[in-house]
Amino acid sequence: MLSILSAASLACLLALVQSQSNPAYKVHDMSRPQPPVVSPGNASTQKHAGTAPSDAVVLFDGKDLSQWRSGDADAKWKVVEGEIEVAPGTGSITTRQNFGDCQFHIEWMVPKSLKPNAQHGANSGVFLMDQYEVQVLHSAGNVTYADGMAGSLYGQHPPLVNACRPQGEWNSYDILFTAPRFNDDGSVKTPAFCTVIFNGVLVQNHSEIFGRTAHAARASYSKHPDALPISIQDHGDALRFRNIWVRPLGN
Repeated sequence: MLSILSAASLACLLALVQSQSNPAYKVHDMSRPQPPVVSPGNASTQKHAGTAPSDAVVLFDGKDLSQWRSGDADAKWKVVEGEIEVAPGTGSITTRQNFGDCQFHIEWMVPKSLKPNAQHGANSGVFLMDQYEVQVLHSAGNVTYADGMAGSLYGQHPPLVNACRPQGEWNSYDILFTAPRFNDDGSVKTPAFCTVIFNGVLVQNHSEIFGRTAHAARASYSKHPDALPISIQDHGDALRFRNIWVRPLGN
């Protein structure tokens, strides 16, 4: 089964951190407010998409692309057999809602009919805040530069390991993203950070993002709003996606 970092697990982790950092409560203080109850989603299998946690914003559940747009128009990609298929040449799709700090889940598959060759033939990407890319690429036996393979923060951090499945099989990303903060003068107060779990395997461990994703260039920051859309890249290849959801995280 494809792994999901459950909402319940994340809530427990956050509660543990908070218990060590909030001096208003004693250790094991029974008067401390209880965390909200969240029903975890069901894990996916290769044949069937799973379901999102109860508090998630569902971005694609197999039905339509109503949560997405292409520029100022409706999204132009296809929905085929309950899956999103890239319509090459139509442009990237972008969420209609804006997000900052978040937990983001997406599953992707490279059909067997595609012919990967380094960065060509089986390429896409998830752009958090429409500018910080987690690379989507067939990397099982397809060699390219390390900071551009599946699970990389493109052009910045290679994945810790290569956890990509063969063509025709579904891969999953669970991404924990902390947005950057900026000072009033536009300088960076704190950079963005990203943790990526790829098919249940940790491949980015709270990695610092050095700025907006750039090809063959050093990344840099420009001040932007606290919340922006998430986009999925049209790189000219007909990859498929399913079971997409996001959980906004409080500051």
